[in-house]
This record gives sequence, structure tokens and C-alpha cells, in this order.
Amino acid sequence: MKQVDIVIVGGGPAGLAAAVAAYDNGIKDILILERDEQLGGILNQCIHNGFGLHTFKEELTGPEYADRFIRQAAQRSIPYKLNTMVMDISRDRVVTAMNREDGMFQLQAKAVILAMGCRERPRGALNIPGYRPAGIFSAGTAQRLVNIEGYMPGKEVVILGSGDIGLIMARRMTLEGAKVKLVAELMPYSGGLKRNIVQCLDDFGIPLRLSHTVVEIEGKEHITAVTIAEVGADRKPIKGTEERYTCDTLLLSCGLIPENELSTSAGVTLSPVTGGPVVNESLETNIQGVFACGNVLHVHDLVDYVSEEAAKAGETAARFVRGEIAAPAKSVVLKAEGGVRYTVPSTLDPDRIGDKLTVRFRVGDVYKDAFVSVYFDDERIAHKKKRVIAPGEMEQVVLTGKQLSEHPDLQTITIKIEGE
Repeated sequence: MKQVDIVIVGGGPAGLAAAVAAYDNGIKDILILERDEQLGGILNQCIHNGFGLHTFKEELTGPEYADRFIRQAAQRSIPYKLNTMVMDISRDRVVTAMNREDGMFQLQAKAVILAMGCRERPRGALNIPGYRPAGIFSAGTAQRLVNIEGYMPGKEVVILGSGDIGLIMARRMTLEGAKVKLVAELMPYSGGLKRNIVQCLDDFGIPLRLSHTVVEIEGKEHITAVTIAEVGADRKPIKGTEERYTCDTLLLSCGLIPENELSTSAGVTLSPVTGGPVVNESLETNIQGVFACGNVLHVHDLVDYVSEEAAKAGETAARFVRGEIAAPAKSVVLKAEGGVRYTVPSTLDPDRIGDKLTVRFRVGDVYKDAFVSVYFDDERIAHKKKRVIAPGEMEQVVLTGKQLSEHPDLQTITIKIEGE
């Protein structure tokens, strides 16, 4: 069994950024395992621009952004294996994988970084009545067909769900000559970024119908029409509001799920809210030496934040390999309340955060002219007003080492949304 200092599962933007950061922090014995035929992950099919504004201070396409990190990894001669499927990760960090060249093999890692990304919520999870005809695709599958394979899924399109991929595909299908009739969203708010609603729907005259869902699919061999209806506060269709749209394509953009089957088999504790691992300030899971970052940890809206988070995981994994990170001496719990759905991390050791720690979170509803408040036990230490806070956009607060040092007996940090 080969010994490796750090094994990174996934060669997308998170895995690449983690590898570069680990290398730059003194660990040279790194191996990236990627199941696809090339590095870059999902960015390879995201040919639209809007990436890199935070990381590189310029606007890049997805492949261009991925290429920056692929080049950085190549300059450092960080090894990787493509077309390699990781089958299992044990609690003592034995990674079992297989590919055509090596067959099945095992690696004993001193640290493992989970960077497997996320997948789309399938039709089976949506409970849409009707047959299962051809012409129903997840938005990401349609994106790959159009942008990489060169196939058009159809000419008359209805999109269910207003996640960012669905919004971007509304524009993409329009540019390729299809007629996108509408985007229907079950919730009373969009799940995507505001800029995507403007640039992908408003600019092309594509209607967004909030609080609507698909209640019927017509067609046995191939989809011929869908019926949508308005839903009430209980998310159930309201009789008499049905509208029928003929179409040959239905795209589903109904949420993303962190890809955590490997994490589960390894015994990693998962959050019931995010579906990703529960981590501390070092992005370390409950299994010592196993770290998580990117969309496998929680679904991000900007890849720049993925890279930033992954760099942190690479740095702390490198410190763990060098023996500089011991078990936490103290654990302060982070609580999400008052509209905040979750926080990443979930716990922290004040002595291990250094100068500052970025805590990321999402809210469960749209809030206007509200405050993001941070409490150290019962004392409010931050109270920042925001014009709009929406579920589709990740929020963050920064905690400093100085703040934490001034509260030596701190037990709980609470992040909540308040009206005043």
C-alpha cells in the first residue's frame, strides 16, 4: 500500500485550489484523484463568463477559471490520476480507488481532503405526476449536451426551478435558437443570484413565475406539454390556476446536493440542513485528518468562494500532516437562528483561528432592510444592516482572534437575522 501525505478526492476547482495551497504550505507529496477524463470539474461546461472577479480581479469563463488553477498545479508538478473512481475511504484514511491502468489500489493517506462537488436533485425527488417520456433533463445535463457534446435537447423549453444553472440555461437555449416559454419556481423567491435573473431572464423577456410548479407532464414516448399551477403557502397546487404549455423539453433546476456517499461510508457526520460534513474552524470533519471544502461541504453560489475555502482546507491539511494541529482544546458551538439556516463551520476553537475566521451561511427566506447580528453568548457584538438578504446568495461574517480573546469563557456564538 502506497503512503501519501495528502490525497485529494476531486479535481475540480475545490480540489485544485486545495492542492495548490497544500503544496505552497510545504507538503509536496500530494495526489489528486479525479473520476472525469480531465481536471476542472463542472467548470469545463460553464462556458459563460462571470467567474474570477474576486480571485483574479477579472471576468473569466468557467474553463478559463479552471485553467488558471490547472496551470498552477502543473507548475508545481502536483500529480493526479484521471478516470479514477474512489470506492471507499476508511476511518484511518485508507483510500481505495480504481482505474484502467492500475486496477484497484489503496493509498494510506496522512490527510484526506474531500472535494467531490455536488449533483443535481433528480426528477424522482420532485414527485411530478405523469409518464417518463424522453425530453426531460436536469439543467446541468442539458448544459453539458449543448456546451460540450454539441447537441440541442429541444426547441420549445419549459424550465422548472430557478437555480443558477436553470437561469443560465434559459439564456443559453435562447441563444441557440430555442424558445424558452417560462421558468417556474415552487418557492416565492428565486434560488439563483439576482444578476442571473436580470442577465438571463429579464434581458431576454423570459417570464419567471414564482410560487408555481409543474403538476402534469404529457406524452408517453416524448414530452409534448406540461401543465403548471400556482401553489399556496403550503406548497400545494391551487385548483383553477392551471396553465398548459406545449413543449418538447423540460429542464429541471431544483437544487443541488453535496456528493457525500464516500463521506457517509467513512463515518463523517453530515449536517441535516446542508447535506455536507459538519466541520470545525479548520474545515476538519469529525474524523481526524479528513477535511472538506467546496460544494461537497455546502453548495456555493460563487466559485471564487469555493477556491478561498479550499485554500483554507489545503493549508490546514498541510499543517495537520506536519503535526501542527492537535485535537481542539476547546469547542465553541455556532448556532443558526432567526432565519439563518446553517453556519460553516459548526464549531470553533478560539485558539486555532489565527487573526480571523470567515463564517458562511444562508438564510431561509427573503429579508429586506434587516440586520445580520452576531451574539457571543447573550452579548451582541455585531449588528450589520443589509438591504436585501436572500436564500440564493451566500452571506458571511468575519470573526477576529481579538474578539474571541476578549471572551475567554465563551460557550456559544449565535448568528441570526433581526428586524432592528
